[in-house]
Amino acid sequence: MFLRGIASSSLPYPLTLSFKATDHPRNVAVSSQKLNATALSVSDEALQSRGFILRRTIDDLNLDHLNSVFVAVGFPKRDPEKIRIALENTESLLWVEYRKTQKPVAFARATGDGVFNAIIWDVVVDPSFQGIGLGKAVMERLIGELLQKGISNIALFSEPRVLGFYRALGFVSDPDGIRAMVFPRKQKKTN
Repeated sequence: MFLRGIASSSLPYPLTLSFKATDHPRNVAVSSQKLNATALSVSDEALQSRGFILRRTIDDLNLDHLNSVFVAVGFPKRDPEKIRIALENTESLLWVEYRKTQKPVAFARATGDGVFNAIIWDVVVDPSFQGIGLGKAVMERLIGELLQKGISNIALFSEPRVLGFYRALGFVSDPDGIRAMVFPRKQKKTN
């Protein structure tokens, strides 16, 4: 499912988005307001005190370990070299390392044009660490970084089972009648 959040703001980071319904059921009005650092669901300090390290570069990211997290959440196993190329072409990324194991346990990235549009990809949390706020922590910071760069159209694709997670972060399904389209890898046979 395609979800999109639209933000327009000249305010500095961190920001919060407020969505409210308009007269048209598919339209959503968006506003933003400045937040203080305590507005994050969990502070950087609280994450560190629980043994987690926030990282924003691919330095020290073991791609085989990241691939293991991808597989653990149901993504297909990927070629580590292709992961490396994808990450080198990524606009923004954030991952969480668990200090005890020195392995990634949460990850998200965004690609885009750096000005108007971004798409968030590969949002994952190791199943052993789900339910403790790491996914929300990663997404809040990634969205904040994109907004700080002035990117006003943020989209992602989601499996139906996690739509509620993204809705709680301010994403909406098919705003303004927008429909995502994909080019399938295999063309259907027509008789």
